[in-house]
Amino acid sequence: MKTRYFISAALLALTTVGCTDLDVDIKSQYTEYPDSEIALSARINNAYYAFRGALGRRYDELISCNSDEYTAVSFDGDYLNGRDMSNISLHMVDADASNSQLAVFNDIQAGIVNCNQLLMDLGEEEENVSITAPIRAARAFYTFLLMDNWGDTPIIDYKVLDNSNAAIDRSPRADVARWIESELLAVRDNCPSDVSEDTYGTPTCWMVDALLAKLYINWNVYTKDVTSASWDANAANEKLTDCIAACDRIIESGKFDLSDDYKDKFMYTNGSQIKDFIYAMPYDAVTAQGMTYARFRTWRRGQNSNGFYSIEMTNSVGGNMTLTPEFVELFCLPGDRRNDVIAGSTGENIGMATFDVYQYDNTTGMPTNVRNTYKDEDITFTKSITLKNDPTANPPIVPNADLNCGADITGWTQGYRSIKFFPDINDYNVYSRNQDNDVPIFRYADVILMKCEAITRGGSATLGDTPMSLFNEIRAYVNAPLIESNPSLQDILDERGREFLDEHWRRNDLIRFGDFERDWGFKNDFNSNASNPQYRLLPLARDVLNANTNWEQNPGY
Repeated sequence: MKTRYFISAALLALTTVGCTDLDVDIKSQYTEYPDSEIALSARINNAYYAFRGALGRRYDELISCNSDEYTAVSFDGDYLNGRDMSNISLHMVDADASNSQLAVFNDIQAGIVNCNQLLMDLGEEEENVSITAPIRAARAFYTFLLMDNWGDTPIIDYKVLDNSNAAIDRSPRADVARWIESELLAVRDNCPSDVSEDTYGTPTCWMVDALLAKLYINWNVYTKDVTSASWDANAANEKLTDCIAACDRIIESGKFDLSDDYKDKFMYTNGSQIKDFIYAMPYDAVTAQGMTYARFRTWRRGQNSNGFYSIEMTNSVGGNMTLTPEFVELFCLPGDRRNDVIAGSTGENIGMATFDVYQYDNTTGMPTNVRNTYKDEDITFTKSITLKNDPTANPPIVPNADLNCGADITGWTQGYRSIKFFPDINDYNVYSRNQDNDVPIFRYADVILMKCEAITRGGSATLGDTPMSLFNEIRAYVNAPLIESNPSLQDILDERGREFLDEHWRRNDLIRFGDFERDWGFKNDFNSNASNPQYRLLPLARDVLNANTNWEQNPGY
C-alpha cells in the first residue's frame, strides 16, 4: 500500500471539475488569478490530471482492444453492453455503441480547457514562465492524444482564439503535428529538469523530449494521408535526426535507467522511485482513484468467489479482456522476465495450448504452489478462444460479433490474461475495485527502442550506439537472449509488443509499422471491411458530434 496524502474535500472538488463542450466561448471561462498557493496548486492538478479517469478505464478499453493485444469477449450477454468493446476488437467501432469509450475525447479536451484557463489567468509575465511552461507541455500532450487517435483536431490556444462565440473547427492533422512540435520546442527549456518525488507525474523537460521523440518517429503517420491505401509505412521520415536528438538528450541526462525489475515496476507499490518512468499517471485507491485494469483482465471465478489471487476478490470482476493467441506468441523468449506478466504458458512452454492456473501471491505477484480451483475443480486456461456454438439450441446459438464464449467454466477460462498491473487485492476489495498502480506514459525503455528504430529506418547513429546495442539494452535488463546482429523493423515491432503490453502504444505502433490491418482475433471473421485503412483513425463519439455540430464524422464510419 502506498503512502497516502489526504486533501480536503473542497480541494479535491477543485481538482475534478472540467469543461468538455467546445461550443462555448473559451475566453468566457476566464477567472481571476488564483489568490493563494493552495488554490493555484489545485488548479494546476486539475490541468495535469484531467486524463486520470479516462486512462484508468475507458481509454484503456478503447486503445488496448483496438490493437492485437486483446479480444473483448462476452458471456451469454454478460459484458456484451451493446457490443461496445467487441466492436472495438473487430475494428468496427461504432459512434453510438462505443460512445462510452470514444467519449474520452471529452476528458482529454477538458484537460486542454483546464490548461487554457490557467494560462489565461497567469498571463505572459516572465516570473510565471516556470509555471506556464509545463502547463503548455501538458496541453500539447493532450492535443497529441487527440491528433494521434482521431486525426484532425482543434488547436485550442487561447492566444489565437477570437472573441466571438463562433464554433471551433478541427485543424488538419499535419498542421496540428507542427503546432505540437512548435509548442514543445518553445517550452522545453523552461520546464523542470529535476527528477524527484516533487516532479513525478508532472511535465518536465524530459517528458517534453519523450513526447517530441514520439511525435517525430510517427511523423509520416501524422503529416501524410495515413488513411489512404497508398500510404507507405517505410517511406523516408524527415524527422529521424530530430527523433534521435530528443532521445539523446534523455539518455545523456543520466537521470533514467533500466535498473528496475520488469515485473516490480508495474506492481501496486510503484511510484517515483522507478528509474524507468519519465512521465506517469499516479493512482491511489483512496486519493487518486480510477485505475481498474484488474477488473477486466482477471478471470471471473476462483476459490470461494472471484479472481485467482491468494486473497479472495470480494468485488466482482469482468474478465472480458482476453489476450489474443497471436499476441501471446510474442512471449516466447526463454528466461524473459516479461513472461511473468502473462497468466499463460510462455517462454520455453510457448508451444503449449493450455496453462494450469495457480494462485498468485498478493505481495510478490508471483504464482504460489496452490492450484486455482472452481467448485473443487483445478482450473486450466486455453490459449485459443472458441466462441459458443450450439445450432441445436432454441433459438440456435451461432458465433457472431457478440464474441460470446458462454457463461460457464469453459467460457470463462478461454484466453490467457495479463497480470502486468498486479492489484493489491486488499485495496481492490475495500475501495470499489480501485488500484494503486501508477501507469507509465513515457518510459526510458521506449526512448531506447525509439532511437533503435530511428537508426534502423535510416537515421545517423550517435553516442556509439547501434541498433543492436540499443536493442540488447532492453534484452539484457529483462534477462532475455541477446541478438547478434542488427534487428529488423519486424524485430523491433515484436520487441515493443513484449515491452509495452497494456501501456497503450500498441495501436500506435501497429499503424506506424503498417501492421494494423494484419489478421488477428476475430476481426476478419465478422467484419468484411476490417482492412479498411480509414480505420487507422477512430470515429468521433456521438456525444462529441452532438456537442460540436459543425464537425463531420471521420470517413469510413
